[in-house]
Amino acid sequence: MATDPATTTPTATGSHPLAPLTASEVEGAAQIIKDEKELPATYRFVSISLQEPPKEEVLRWDGDAPLERQAFVVLYDRASKSTYEAVVSLTHSAVCEWRERTGVQPPMLLEEFLAAEEAVRADPRWREAMRKRGVTDLSLAVIDPWPCAYIGPEDAAANRRLARPLTFLRAKENEHQYARPIEGLLSLVDLDTMEVLEIQDHGVVPIPEHAGNYIPELMFEDGNRPRFDRLRDDVKPLEIAQPEGPSFKVDGHKVEWQKWQLHVGWTLREGLVLFDVRYRDRGELRPILYRASLSEMAVPYGSPHPTHFRKCAFDEGEYGLGLLVNALQPGCDCLGEIHYFDGLINDQDGNALPLPNAICMHEEDVGIAWKHFDFRTEKVEVRRMRRLVLSSIVNVGNYEYGFFWYLYQDASIEFEVKLTGVLSTGAFAPGEKPRYGAAVAPGLYGPNHQHFFCVRLDMDVDGPENTVVEINTEAVPPGEENPYGNAWVAKPTAFRSEAEAQRSVDLASARFWRITNPNRLNELGEPIAYRLEPGANARLFHSEDSPILQRTRFAANHLWVTPYRPKERYAAGDYPAQNPGPDGLPRWVEADRDIENTDVVVWYVFGSHHVARPEDWPVVPVQRMGFHLKPDGFFDGSPALDLPRPHLACHAS
Repeated sequence: MATDPATTTPTATGSHPLAPLTASEVEGAAQIIKDEKELPATYRFVSISLQEPPKEEVLRWDGDAPLERQAFVVLYDRASKSTYEAVVSLTHSAVCEWRERTGVQPPMLLEEFLAAEEAVRADPRWREAMRKRGVTDLSLAVIDPWPCAYIGPEDAAANRRLARPLTFLRAKENEHQYARPIEGLLSLVDLDTMEVLEIQDHGVVPIPEHAGNYIPELMFEDGNRPRFDRLRDDVKPLEIAQPEGPSFKVDGHKVEWQKWQLHVGWTLREGLVLFDVRYRDRGELRPILYRASLSEMAVPYGSPHPTHFRKCAFDEGEYGLGLLVNALQPGCDCLGEIHYFDGLINDQDGNALPLPNAICMHEEDVGIAWKHFDFRTEKVEVRRMRRLVLSSIVNVGNYEYGFFWYLYQDASIEFEVKLTGVLSTGAFAPGEKPRYGAAVAPGLYGPNHQHFFCVRLDMDVDGPENTVVEINTEAVPPGEENPYGNAWVAKPTAFRSEAEAQRSVDLASARFWRITNPNRLNELGEPIAYRLEPGANARLFHSEDSPILQRTRFAANHLWVTPYRPKERYAAGDYPAQNPGPDGLPRWVEADRDIENTDVVVWYVFGSHHVARPEDWPVVPVQRMGFHLKPDGFFDGSPALDLPRPHLACHAS
């Protein structure tokens, strides 16, 4: 059930410097710009988010006098085809900064998404191409306005604001459109004029016939092919109860749980953000992370076919994860005693749009934390592990992505992405076999593709002066030091510059990384640290001269380390739309700046390599991936030692 608001203590609006903008602040920022700049009606508000105060001011803030509240605003003028950025002081009701960003394209607006679909639907060339395929009821067509990508100079952001929609077909209203892709039919739309510049028809491929529905009311209708005749009826209720309520406390956007303390943030682009994550140890509230968020994600496809070779969506930078968030539902997306945080975005006119239940917070039991049975004394001690979950789920057309931050009772932090939803499908002719994908149903295939996620970790491990150290395991050569051939060592290498810190995972050396504070030693005389432990991963398979690789160059490494710079926030750059790249991380590290014993940002990239299975149709079962941050010499022993016994029956007398 959702937590009763009465159990939380509301905080005065904006009392913490990192609290997200309120609805009145969003609309106030827009009005200040409208008044001061006398904006004509052709201007659109792309995003309005908190302009975060300088880090050093936030860390010095004592909770008394409020810091200046500012908003960062991105605008687009359709008349001049220009992008602008503004910083607005909400405290002083003034525009502090105003600048034009030339040669870039901001994320696609909702109005553009909907208008592009209607423009294609009205185009006589598209309508004729659909009739060639035997489609008579064009109202059943669904048109997804994919971003343009960048393949050559004709796609440059400075030229035109473009989208390249793809077409799918429903057999009837509410059916699964991705079951019937219109292979080989491509559109090119100017988003400023809503003119359909081009319709490409690469030849008729038969439209798959099977519905592929997943909604129960549609699955069992005539013509469908479910592998079962009814839904399961042997699933007994599973109740999660916390009769005394949850263990967390919420004060505005500040959360305290067990020994953890953090602030929950939100932006239109990133969605869920964690701020100032700390852990209480022997009375000291020790910092670990200043800011953690998903910095960018890219979904490049691996097919040269006309319908698919341009597919490479930057779902964060080209749309905005906060814009696409789901309203989470108790009992469906989250279980147990739940506290929701609402999100907030703006429309094109600068009006605030609340997003209810954008973030779910609850506790989960995740099995045993530790256990030992002493066979000599026949005594057993066992503890159960609990974690605090902060999650948000976004829908990006066909795919759903769940983003989960877990805080554990052993002082570790995990980030997990859950990928589900529907494949972006293609059709193939009878007698053929897809080479660049896998068949999932008759005439239907899932093209080869990958998903890459880059998480930005602004580390503050017991303070801002940190050093990242790589640990590789090496076998000791046979000889006097290794007479039995079984010896191996864990070899540390400290990164001193950005060039040294461009690294990939390596199973052969069991590689991991330690974010250390060389200025604070534990009782063993070693620098305290947190360990970044990789999970499942993949690498890009695009050739070096591929324009897709240039745009996704941030995913060429699994680890990057940079010195903290507040404006370096997005791994593929501020504006990846129609950007040839490389931008963002690959460009910043060209300076090869010093990263030793300084305020560092760790960027971790992980990828899902998706070769589709028939079992991925008609919906993809959740795939999980991510990484773990674990204390590594941060404490002088196990932080989970003080967990209470579950109940006496667990322990032999």
